[in-house]
Amino acid sequence: MRAPIGDFDTATPAPDCLDELIAPVADAVRDWPGAVPAEQVLYVETDPRWADTAVFVEHYGRELLERSANCVVVAGKRGGATTLAACLVLSTTKVDVNGVVRRQLGARKASFASMDTATGETGMEYGGITPIGLPATWPLLVDPAVVDLPWVLVGSGRRRGKLLVPGKAFAHLPGAVLVEGLGA
Repeated sequence: MRAPIGDFDTATPAPDCLDELIAPVADAVRDWPGAVPAEQVLYVETDPRWADTAVFVEHYGRELLERSANCVVVAGKRGGATTLAACLVLSTTKVDVNGVVRRQLGARKASFASMDTATGETGMEYGGITPIGLPATWPLLVDPAVVDLPWVLVGSGRRRGKLLVPGKAFAHLPGAVLVEGLGA
């Protein structure tokens, strides 16, 4: 099948290639919760050497820069408690961790989670973290600009491969909360 965005050789419905996905992402696709059918979540094979955004768009299509989203893990702290969450914003923006995220989590301090925490808690590779398959107890803060796109390129849980997902699907993922101003 031809990918709806980008210059990829093929795009495969995620339910048809579960063996290409890491366990938490494959499990999420199997138990897909959204109004968008799981078959509309597409997997594209990519070279991990080109996983970083700038190099990636040079190789797979410059239009992807405006159609990509980054998923980052954040930690909010209040007293002795730490709350982990994920934030999904357009790749052309940055997450407002110290303002919007901190307030949304009711934290005194918020920061990006360490690489060890992000990978250990998600079971995903650093640089490939995706909002699909995150721990069910986590809030998933989503910038509405991501939901408004017809198709969005996100990580697949590992550095090799990406997912192409209809933007509106992110609003239906477990723990999803649309947060205005999340990406600045």
